Amino acid sequence: MHKVFFKALLISLAFISFNCFGSAERPEGAESRESIYNYSVTGIDGSTINLGDFSGKKMLIVNVASKCGFTPQYEGLEELHQLYGHELVIIGFPSNSFRQEYDSNEEIAEFCQRNYGVTFPLTERVSVRGSDQHEVFQWLTDESLNGWNTTAPQWNFYKYIIDEDGELTHVFPSNTEPMSEEILEVLS
Repeated sequence: MHKVFFKALLISLAFISFNCFGSAERPEGAESRESIYNYSVTGIDGSTINLGDFSGKKMLIVNVASKCGFTPQYEGLEELHQLYGHELVIIGFPSNSFRQEYDSNEEIAEFCQRNYGVTFPLTERVSVRGSDQHEVFQWLTDESLNGWNTTAPQWNFYKYIIDEDGELTHVFPSNTEPMSEEILEVLS
């Protein structure tokens, strides 16, 4: 019994470390074939968030979850929002794709406010993988739309950076902290 458990644990750790490490950067000359600015999302409060309103600013799109080992990254995301909010829009997409999110938007919003004081925009709960993948994540993970990237979130807190012209420039895995040198370098 212990051998089976240990083997399953090793396989899980290998999966997480393989899929959570390693970032990607847009290859030179790659350009999106459809604009991210054509999309809108429903906010956690039911409002409409038009991505076109953010033209001229960088965007950091991240799939978030309330019950994940990476959930404390909300603190770093909020810090980024406070420091760079005039030139960077952070949008959190709560997702239960990895079975670590509350069922209702109300629970998610309350959790984020109470525990992390989140003031950056959150969307309604969406799927970031599979047949019901939200259209923004379809754009982020389909090279025929974004020009180069095919990497879907492998876990919660995957980070996608879009430049001021609406081009996807970087993908960072879950273990990349929001205030890391890698992300701050891209934002500077």
